[in-house]
Amino acid sequence: MELVLGFIFSFLSTVGFGIITNVPRRVLFLAGVTGACGWTVYLLTVQVTGNLILQNFLAALTIGLLGNVSAILIKAPVNMMYVPGLVSLVPGIIIYTSLKEFTLGHYLNAGRNLIKTLVIAMAIDIGFAIAEAIFRRIRRGIVRRRSNGQG
Repeated sequence: MELVLGFIFSFLSTVGFGIITNVPRRVLFLAGVTGACGWTVYLLTVQVTGNLILQNFLAALTIGLLGNVSAILIKAPVNMMYVPGLVSLVPGIIIYTSLKEFTLGHYLNAGRNLIKTLVIAMAIDIGFAIAEAIFRRIRRGIVRRRSNGQG
């Protein structure tokens, strides 16, 4: 049940963020599905491991691959998929906690949270980079299927 609710709310938050950032309507549904699939992978990985790096890496990899495929299918820039899809992965509460700890003078805790935030950001970035590298290899086949009317 948690996965279904996670998928639904992630879809809604992705679409909502897409609306706020002026993503065209024709892109919103696939962007929402992309973001929701990424969050579902995150939730599944949470159940298997407590490793924040792996969770964010796999979710970003999923968003990266699905975003690229979706962008080709609807002939839109891939950034229109990435930006709203990332909203659920952004470590906002950790950044907030880090800044709060810093202002309270708890520098050690603030430093830990800041490092955790940077590690999560790097995992997301590496996930997207690897997704782009993988997609570059399979792009021709997808474009060919799309132009032949098979996709």
